[in-house]
Amino acid sequence: MPRTVPEGLFLTSIPFMLTPREIVAQAWTITTTEPSIKRWGFFGTFFRLLLDIKLIAYQIYFLISSLQGKEVGLFDDVIWLYGVVSFGVFDTIVVAFLLLLLVEIFVPSMTDGPIIGLTAKSYKHEPVTGGFILAVYNFFPVFTVHEIFVFSGLNLLITAISILLRYGAGLTPFLIVVAIVLWSMSSVLKFLSSFSEPAIVIDKIGIFESISKSIKLVFSYPQHVMFLIVLLLMISIRVFINTVLIVCIPGAAFGIGLLLTYVFTPAVSYTIAGLIGVALLFVMAYFFMYLHVFKQTVWTLMYMELKGEKELDVIG
Repeated sequence: MPRTVPEGLFLTSIPFMLTPREIVAQAWTITTTEPSIKRWGFFGTFFRLLLDIKLIAYQIYFLISSLQGKEVGLFDDVIWLYGVVSFGVFDTIVVAFLLLLLVEIFVPSMTDGPIIGLTAKSYKHEPVTGGFILAVYNFFPVFTVHEIFVFSGLNLLITAISILLRYGAGLTPFLIVVAIVLWSMSSVLKFLSSFSEPAIVIDKIGIFESISKSIKLVFSYPQHVMFLIVLLLMISIRVFINTVLIVCIPGAAFGIGLLLTYVFTPAVSYTIAGLIGVALLFVMAYFFMYLHVFKQTVWTLMYMELKGEKELDVIG
């Protein structure tokens, strides 16, 4: 809670903002001590990682095929699957894949509302309850904000460059430059809009109003922007480590499967490898859950501190 100057020092108590160091300390305390927030964070992180692994594994498949001199079409894997299994099995696999893809796209946005809202309740010493209501009520605006800045994702940039290298023909260099420019612009705008999700969840304001308010807060308090840049650097390092580990998971599972074929049948070997890959995914999701929840908690606490200050364009 905002601190106050002892009443004996002045005639009235005057609240003042927490320092960035104090915000980080409180954010980490909330991250590590609130089990309901961690549960929502793990749920979202798990499906976010699952989608990222699909994107990266798909690009690794295309890269290996390209190095081997094979011409690979966009749906060659689907055509191959159709040829090796019965129609009923093929239909079941495709439907299950599409349903899982929808879950991976929508669920992470649904979990950010509870993380922000429950963090605000914990900070105000209120009961940390109501996560499902926060998830449902804030899903659409939070999801929309995510999609507005969808081009800021590093995995999406890698996927776009991979597709352009295969199908861009003579326009490939130009289109890659366009993709990198779009990614850079989207990343900057996403950073400036970092307070938009807390504004949506806490103050119940509209999507574009929340983005505008976030940009104003960032530009109004340059003394805090340096702290935010340091936090952004930490998040960028996390994204890089995340990407490296995501690349390792399918590779490790495939390598284990190959080794086990010397002992077991291919079906048994790759089943064991798949289970090991899922176990590794759970471990990664648990680890990155702390980073994701901590990031959201820091932005939330900083927003709650800054929004209580007078806006610099207000006179009188």
